[in-house]
Amino acid sequence: MTTSVATSQDAALVQGVLREVARRIVGQEYMVERLLISLLTGGHVLLEGVPGLAKTLTVRTLAETMRTTFQRIQFTPDLLPADVVGTQIFDQPTGEFRVKHGPIFANIILADEINRAPAKVQAALLEAMQEKQVTIGGTTYRLAEPFLVLATQNPIEQEGTYPLPEAQVDRFMMKLRVGYPTRAEEKEILRRMAGGDKVEITPVASPEALLDARRRISELYMDERIVDYIVELVHATRFSARSRRSRSATAHRVRGVAARDDRARTSGACACVSPRARLRHPR
Repeated sequence: MTTSVATSQDAALVQGVLREVARRIVGQEYMVERLLISLLTGGHVLLEGVPGLAKTLTVRTLAETMRTTFQRIQFTPDLLPADVVGTQIFDQPTGEFRVKHGPIFANIILADEINRAPAKVQAALLEAMQEKQVTIGGTTYRLAEPFLVLATQNPIEQEGTYPLPEAQVDRFMMKLRVGYPTRAEEKEILRRMAGGDKVEITPVASPEALLDARRRISELYMDERIVDYIVELVHATRFSARSRRSRSATAHRVRGVAARDDRARTSGACACVSPRARLRHPR
């Protein structure tokens, strides 16, 4: 397949997804575009914003546009790791134990209010986010691709919450701060709510098409100067007095794949990715 044909196919996929999402979601273009970047590059995302900003609805709509399976996990203080990954249960008729898969066995996972669950539950996501697999009863199970974790947290409520451990912070490719809609957007939201009509989403892509786009993005040429820029930027955070937290080696890969994705979406021009989104950490 030639580069021009591949580029036109990827552009059609992106535009089709954005068009369908806009039929249900008013505004929030910043969030939608960066969630699409995460889908095209395979990176997990942390969404930070107050309730009522359509974070859950946006993630669910994205899953519908691509025919991917979707699961929402509401994190609470009494949640157990087995509630996330699954467990072994005793089947009395057969007298044997069988594995019951948890909600983690889906393509797109929404971990809602992830900082409300204790660290042991948050840690249950680590193997899945990094290795794309989970272990239940000593047996390892691969997760179907594409696999993406989109987590949310409320920045204004700290009581009864548990800060994310450093190991899990490193698993997120981006942190997005979701803001309020404009006055014009809020008027449109009120009109749609008054109508009460449910907007049906037409799938415009498939998991296979998404994985093909990822493969083509990973094959895009990245100039050595871009590689040097990424390394210098990450190293600067490790030795700067203004940086509160140094970036791990994961940050190199994050900016590399995101830079390729920006190039794929900007007609061949290699655009520098925003450090605010790419290297922002949840702290």
